[in-house]
Amino acid sequence: MSKNLYTPTIGLEIHAQLKTVTKLFSNSVNDPRATDPNSIVSPIDAAHPGTLPALNYDAVKKVIQVGLAIGADIAEYTEWDRKNYFYPDIPKSYQISQNKYKLVNGGKISGFDVTSIHLEEDTGKSIHDEGDYSLVDLNRAGMPLMELVTEPVLHSGEDAVAFAKELQLLLRYLDAGDANLELGEMRIEANISVSKTDKLGTKVEVKNINSFKAVERAIQYEIDRHIEVLESGGTLIQETRGWDEEKRETFSQRAKEDAHDYRYFPDPDLPKLFISEIFDLAELRASLPSLPKARRASLSTDGLSPDQIEQLVFDNNLYKKYQQVASAYLDLNKVKVANVILTNIVGLSSLEVDFFIDNVTTENIGDLLTLVENKELSSSGLDTALASLYQAPNQAEVIVDNLGLKQNNDAKELLNIAKTVISDNPKVVDEYLAGKESAIKYLMGQGMKLSRGSANPQLLEQVIQSQISA
Repeated sequence: MSKNLYTPTIGLEIHAQLKTVTKLFSNSVNDPRATDPNSIVSPIDAAHPGTLPALNYDAVKKVIQVGLAIGADIAEYTEWDRKNYFYPDIPKSYQISQNKYKLVNGGKISGFDVTSIHLEEDTGKSIHDEGDYSLVDLNRAGMPLMELVTEPVLHSGEDAVAFAKELQLLLRYLDAGDANLELGEMRIEANISVSKTDKLGTKVEVKNINSFKAVERAIQYEIDRHIEVLESGGTLIQETRGWDEEKRETFSQRAKEDAHDYRYFPDPDLPKLFISEIFDLAELRASLPSLPKARRASLSTDGLSPDQIEQLVFDNNLYKKYQQVASAYLDLNKVKVANVILTNIVGLSSLEVDFFIDNVTTENIGDLLTLVENKELSSSGLDTALASLYQAPNQAEVIVDNLGLKQNNDAKELLNIAKTVISDNPKVVDEYLAGKESAIKYLMGQGMKLSRGSANPQLLEQVIQSQISA
């Protein structure tokens, strides 16, 4: 079996809950993390007879902002459709969505083409107990849900993860959504096919994958399964499959529906929207924050490594801390600024990171790095000083003085230390003069002990070498 003969083609459908105060068509609180079942459900959400939806325009605005951020076309006209299907967690037996007239069309994320983005209401959630019954929680029903569809232009699980991560970042930068996969705030579906020709193969959909690792695994599993079926002479069917993370395999759920199966028709209870009459697109575009792509470009001009750049792009609070220090202390090496901020949060809990952000001030970091630049503080002394700031926020220079961390650059004192070390270790000096380069490390160690770690190691080594030569 030669996998190299087949080209995988993948398209994504990604649903993301939007951060709004209320739901899409009711005044219920929009709280995806509400834990008490059916506690934020209004008569509209529960589809009581006679209730009518009222549009939340803030949700429309957030989808438009996403569209503007990815360079897409914003529709001049849009309307709402009823998508008809029955599930216990959708009490109306239809979902208010958009079919023909999407809010956003085109655009790119991570270099991959986006087909469209539209807005719809989320459904409730069925909870399957171990018994012979299921429970329904309608808290999620009616929450504003953005659905993004890509063109079939991705070719691997790695491509899909890169796209999804960039979308997650974008939603967070725009404050449009938190997009936490593990909480169901972003749900990923992948349409996968393989083919030996330019014609696409039979498409299989894998639904509701809830982690980036699972996205990559599920797509690779399906690619391998498709090839195995075709190579053995079998036939693939268009279907919807689920992903079992424990077994690391997909499983069949149902035959894939086509659009006509949903019997879409315009919702008679909601107004048609002419976007330019409601929003000033030029004003919305001008109000967009600095986005991940622009931040990467800016950080790359600072000379930062790709890993440093991605960490600062991913975490807005750390980026702000970096910018504050870099702009306030223009003479500092920006790579060192980023390194101090990033290396000192590795291994910390989220609470400790928050403490670092809130209490280790711009002046703390800038003053300490200035001491390092002036060779008054060693890198190990820097780490000690920063660690002490976690325990008791204070002026950085005071902490350095109190802990005796400042490096000794006094030429006279270093000369006395060097003379003592040479006098006390004649055999080691002879070994060094005989060509044993490593002997200098022993002499340096003795000198640092005499200085109780305060000597500037570079200067001390120079003094010892010059005294031996003399």
